[in-house]
Amino acid sequence: MAWLAFGYFLSYIPYVLLLKALTGGIPPVAGLPVDGTVLLPAAALGQLAVMPLFLAASGWWRYARATGTLGTDRTVVSLVHVVGAGFFTSLVIGTTALNFTFTGVSVLLVLLLMRGGVLITSPLIDKARERHVTPSAWTALLLSLAAVLVAVGGVRDFHLPPAAVASVCVYLIGYAGRFEIMSRVAKSGVVATDRRYFALEHATAPLCLVVLLAAGALAGQPGLRAGFTTFLTTPEALAAASVGVAYEVLFVFGTLIYLDRRAFSWCVPVNRCASLVSGVIAAYLLHHAAGLPTPTTAELVGLVLVIAAIGALCYPTVASRRRSSGGRARRVLFVCGGNTFRSPLAELVARDEVARQGRAAPSLRITSAGVTVPAMRWGARMSPHTTTALTGLGIRPALGAGHPRLRRARPVTPRLCRSSALIYCMTRDHRDAVLAVAPDVAGRTLCLDPDRDIPDPHGASADAHLRCARHIQRAVRQRLRQFPGPDQHPPALSTG
Repeated sequence: MAWLAFGYFLSYIPYVLLLKALTGGIPPVAGLPVDGTVLLPAAALGQLAVMPLFLAASGWWRYARATGTLGTDRTVVSLVHVVGAGFFTSLVIGTTALNFTFTGVSVLLVLLLMRGGVLITSPLIDKARERHVTPSAWTALLLSLAAVLVAVGGVRDFHLPPAAVASVCVYLIGYAGRFEIMSRVAKSGVVATDRRYFALEHATAPLCLVVLLAAGALAGQPGLRAGFTTFLTTPEALAAASVGVAYEVLFVFGTLIYLDRRAFSWCVPVNRCASLVSGVIAAYLLHHAAGLPTPTTAELVGLVLVIAAIGALCYPTVASRRRSSGGRARRVLFVCGGNTFRSPLAELVARDEVARQGRAAPSLRITSAGVTVPAMRWGARMSPHTTTALTGLGIRPALGAGHPRLRRARPVTPRLCRSSALIYCMTRDHRDAVLAVAPDVAGRTLCLDPDRDIPDPHGASADAHLRCARHIQRAVRQRLRQFPGPDQHPPALSTG
């Protein structure tokens, strides 16, 4: 996520600079000011031209050809979803460019109105879709809104023509519609699902934008008509097309941020913080290049609040890493579904292996949990096959609360995940479920067997349970050989 935010930050600066240089007639980009509606067709055509190049170079166009379901709720992506996502996203793309081109309107004022509106929209979408919003996300959201309000207080010129007001409103409508569709069919944490949505939205949005602009030109809008005809023969047309190319890069980073499995109330502040910082830097560059005003004190105070919001977003990850590596004891967590056979058996196998290797007892804490165990409650007792399978492996668990005959299933919780140095899951679906509970532990949440899932033998014979137990024992031994000593940090392993 940090690299996505950094890429978004870097790509936003040339995008804003090109737009303001064109509309302000700043050499060497433009000899004369270009009206915003005139440059929109060339910018849209520029993005439409490079969009297939990215999909081809990344190989993600293949995901768009996949069949079946798309989304965590098994919603089939329909033509309505595809066209809807493309339509709403095209509104965002077109108005983003247009909002920066109004003559005499403060860049930062428009930027703050756009960012503030989306910041307010994100928790409303999360509430409607019943997504969990973490305290750190709420903190970052409030700090980002405070930054917008403080910065607005320092804007020198509040001149905003009716066309600019309408454009900002359409921009916010586009984001609301886009987020609603994205929530329905993506943001699942499943790579194939999210990339399929990305590829479909990416392919349709620039095309929808060109169609909308062309319809406006045919309807007689003079700026759009000139943009599709005489303007394309001018030297400024290439710079306008470069605006579309810059937005293509921006679009990739921004969409991947929004597709993160976490709530929009977490993703939007990441995106907005990056763009607000880049907006301030762009304002300083425009001051040095063309004498435009520098940011005000209030805008710089807003920037400090943005940095505080970034810190709030980063806090859970930093804190969890400190908890996992700061103390003497480091937790290894095994995860399955009901926590009645596979994960508790892996826990007991791991304890036996650690004892055989003679590792210091305080250096590792080994436990297990299940993703389908009801939260805040203990689940079912262990499978009666657990003791038999352990005997077949030559393991005799010690008497006590951890003995299979006494132990009850426990649920996976965010706190348990974040306090674990490594989390080993029986299947890839279990790993997805863990990351839905605690997304910030992705770097240390792995499949126990990196090559294949370990299926649930529930309902099968005792021999099937023993074969599953031997599979788990082999995988545990392999993973423990990779686990570091007490003075080292956990290894960076494949998520397999």
